Amino acid sequence: LREMTEEQINRAPEVPGGNSAFVIGTHVLGNARAWVLGIACGQAVVRDRPAEFASRGTSADFDEAANALCGDIEVALKGLDPALLDRRFKPAQELWGAGEPYEVTVRMALADVLEHASIHLGHVQLTRDLVRGATA
Repeated sequence: LREMTEEQINRAPEVPGGNSAFVIGTHVLGNARAWVLGIACGQAVVRDRPAEFASRGTSADFDEAANALCGDIEVALKGLDPALLDRRFKPAQELWGAGEPYEVTVRMALADVLEHASIHLGHVQLTRDLVRGATA
């Protein structure tokens, strides 16, 4: 996001279902908060998924939110008992996101966050390229 102007960060490409880079990044942070802190670490977390998709901001706003979440995750993972990684449970719908929750392990929840973020990194890269091309 640091490579983009504020206008570019908040502009959705003109493709069906397109979201701005800021929206995608905010969604990734919301997902990580819900899945790492809430699902994997059992903390009380409230997620407002619709607000993630309505968000706007600057790269500095995103950096601040990402840095704060990284700190929270670091503390939470230090307190996570490795013996619990294979504990099976069904997460709450409000943290799950889209679709119907199904049984996972703590290890699966942590791996899902990495996969989810990786997929959306590609979306941000494509969005950046489309938006830059539209504003060039």
